[in-house]
Amino acid sequence: MKVGTQNQAFFPENIKEKFNYLKKAGFEGFEIDGKFLVDHLDEIKEAIAETGLPVTTACGGYSGWIGDFIEERRLKGLDEIKDILFALKEVGGKGIVVPAAWGMFTFRLPPMSSPRSLEGDRKAVTESLIYLDKVAEETGTTIFLEPLNRYQDHMINTLADARKYIEDNQLKNVKIIADFYHMNIEEDGISEALHQNRDLVEHIHIADNHRFQPGSGALDFKKHFYQLKSDGYEGFVTFECRVRGNNLEEEYFKALQHIKEALK
Repeated sequence: MKVGTQNQAFFPENIKEKFNYLKKAGFEGFEIDGKFLVDHLDEIKEAIAETGLPVTTACGGYSGWIGDFIEERRLKGLDEIKDILFALKEVGGKGIVVPAAWGMFTFRLPPMSSPRSLEGDRKAVTESLIYLDKVAEETGTTIFLEPLNRYQDHMINTLADARKYIEDNQLKNVKIIADFYHMNIEEDGISEALHQNRDLVEHIHIADNHRFQPGSGALDFKKHFYQLKSDGYEGFVTFECRVRGNNLEEEYFKALQHIKEALK
């Protein structure tokens, strides 16, 4: 397994400087904002060529969710995701991380009554995934369907929820991204869920149980990495976390070493 990261505010802003910084720090891949990739494609190609640090995946960078309540916004989001997939193809990126929605609605907080039926939810997400599955086939990329916790999304919360969409629609280019933070809230056991869905899990996000940097909380990363290795997972584990401490850069690199030790 290799270790990647999303962007952090303390990383250099210049693209080539950022890629050099990440390579020197010991990261092996960069998960990029999709809009940033589309808008700076040539510069990013140059940075990859100069440093050898790959853009592994994209996350975010589009304006409508695949399960959006507003149809016009859902369709606009699909168009933007399509553009991101074509940009990923140009840089050799594997695919894009896509949840059903984020922060749009939850049954766990008021008003607790959705403006759309569960059947309507499933119809919107299904139509989006069928469309994106075809685009991913055309671009040689993957849609990484991400379950979020119940407070951030009401449609897809567990790996089993994501699996059902993939199997029911016989999607060939849609796989599952497993996020340890969300799994810590929703799954009965992280390792058990990873094992049960080992044939579809092809990307990993890591943060500790409280969403801050790995090693600062209660998750047993070594245990879960052992399960992934036992099941033949060879993809990236990518930092998607907040950072806290007196020196954020120092704490982040400390977390990187913690993860590399856990991967041994």
